[in-house]
Amino acid sequence: MQRRRGQKARIWKTVEVTDSRGNAVTMADPVGPVEVRAAFIPQRSARAEVPGQQQINVTRMIVDSHLPGVSLWSRVEYAGRQWDIVSPPAYHHGDRHTRHWSIDIRERP
Repeated sequence: MQRRRGQKARIWKTVEVTDSRGNAVTMADPVGPVEVRAAFIPQRSARAEVPGQQQINVTRMIVDSHLPGVSLWSRVEYAGRQWDIVSPPAYHHGDRHTRHWSIDIRERP
């Protein structure tokens, strides 16, 4: 239920394109983001107490299993902020109602 009624997020999928030198390069999809509903579970956070440090927020995002093309190079927009994907998306198999992807995301500084 949390994934279906969860909070809205936008995910930029990744595509592989060829640059001017003929190299295969992975980049965000130029078509635009895909809007999904997801559950968000805070994992850890650290706050800057000393000058020079930065705040780190890591959250686990749980989305439906029908989400191809998401990798470490994808980007997420959630709660008005940009997030990077920290670890490769993990697929959790189950029946039709419980299978999902869990993705750890980190807020961009």
